[in-house]
Amino acid sequence: MKLHPLARALILGFGVLSAPPLSVAEGLPDLGEAAQVELSPAMERRIGESVMLEIRNDPAWLDDPEISSYLNRLGNRLSSQSAGGRQEFEFFALRDSTLNAFALPGGYVGVHTGLILAAESESELASVLAHEISHVTQHHQARLLNKSGQGQVASILALAVAVLAARSSPDLAMGAVMAGQGAAIQNQLNYSRDFEREADRVGLGLLERSGYDIRGMSSFFERLQKSGRLYENNAPGYLRTHPLTTERLADMGNRIQGRPYKQVPDSLEFQLVRAKLRAQEGTSRDAVTEFETRLKDRHFAGSEAAMRYGLAQARVRDGNLAAAEKELGELRRLKVVSPMIETFAAQLRLKQGDAVGAVKLLRAAQPRYPQERAIAYDLVESLLDAHLPSEAIKVTEDELSSYPSDAKMHGLQAKTYSALGKHLQQHRAQAEAYALLGQFPAAVEQMELAQKAGDGNFYEQSQVDSRLREMKKRMVDEARLAKEAKQR
Repeated sequence: MKLHPLARALILGFGVLSAPPLSVAEGLPDLGEAAQVELSPAMERRIGESVMLEIRNDPAWLDDPEISSYLNRLGNRLSSQSAGGRQEFEFFALRDSTLNAFALPGGYVGVHTGLILAAESESELASVLAHEISHVTQHHQARLLNKSGQGQVASILALAVAVLAARSSPDLAMGAVMAGQGAAIQNQLNYSRDFEREADRVGLGLLERSGYDIRGMSSFFERLQKSGRLYENNAPGYLRTHPLTTERLADMGNRIQGRPYKQVPDSLEFQLVRAKLRAQEGTSRDAVTEFETRLKDRHFAGSEAAMRYGLAQARVRDGNLAAAEKELGELRRLKVVSPMIETFAAQLRLKQGDAVGAVKLLRAAQPRYPQERAIAYDLVESLLDAHLPSEAIKVTEDELSSYPSDAKMHGLQAKTYSALGKHLQQHRAQAEAYALLGQFPAAVEQMELAQKAGDGNFYEQSQVDSRLREMKKRMVDEARLAKEAKQR
């Protein structure tokens, strides 16, 4: 069962609806660097990685490389403006209609699809990411520990346990939290009022230095305030006492007041991502009708291309490939330049049974968009559909030489080796995919299968043996750390 969005924001860490400021005080101290005594960056990353293992298995996890790439480009543009710029970030989307986002320790930032769709400009979406980035760069979890002492570590771990329990029984999970950690949560909320104010202040700076309209933060947070009222009756009592108040909005207004107005046009990618998400909403027929109506009424906020792209996506979902092809022709006529158009065209060819045509489109697109992971993934899949596994394996090797930590590409390589009948290499590639996702028991199991495959040469077998020892050690280390955490 899906975790309530406000509970997720509260438990996973300082989401945009989590708590308001105490006042409109200026001059908050910047304690980010000094706050790592109790919780090191490595420990923050480890906590974040542990929670991410579960999030990636959540039904709400949105495994869409185009949407993920967009969020990471947007987020990295903002985070590159933070002091020092040493923190690594990973931005991801969850399919959830509510307006929310949250930050995890270690630089993981989740965004609900409902929030992306509700943003009326790219600056508004950027403002929420800037706020969440600031929670991470200011090390608010570490500062919480400095204030509360090591006992608070247990509270953080208990909250993480509650997140996992909530997947099967939300009432049981929230009951456990309230019974066992109620006081700790209340202390966290009280202290995070200053965190929220600081995240607003630092986030505004990131927004401005990144070239976005800083007024997007106040306009979007006003809508978050209205949205928060919709969930108030379902939220726990301690959360209802901490709504997003007008005080915090006034604080933002005071900081923005007097700054010169800056009109920032939305990127085409922002518009296409929103159109793609909207095409997946409701029934396929409803999606088609919405886009058709917007195009007919010329109600598309200045981007006919995004509306036609959304209609094309909705047409494919509705099973009308001929109509989707017509909309693709309109996009070509409009001379829309985007990797998302090229991947859509290739996917349409695949659905029409033309794998060779899809390969041709993607081969032409790859040199133009060498950093676009979706093109690489689709090219491997298309080559496999075209019964060209030898060419597909070359693509995976080239890609992994540039992006060795790409778990999805390792998985595609395993699929390709399977098509080639190379079982040792298949299991080895799948093991690497699991290891990169932190699933070490599964990785060890796959590497043991590789060890037993019997179709590798001496050099390949030796590599498997060595890597298996490394993975077993990592699995033991992870189990020990988990046991120690439970004993704290």
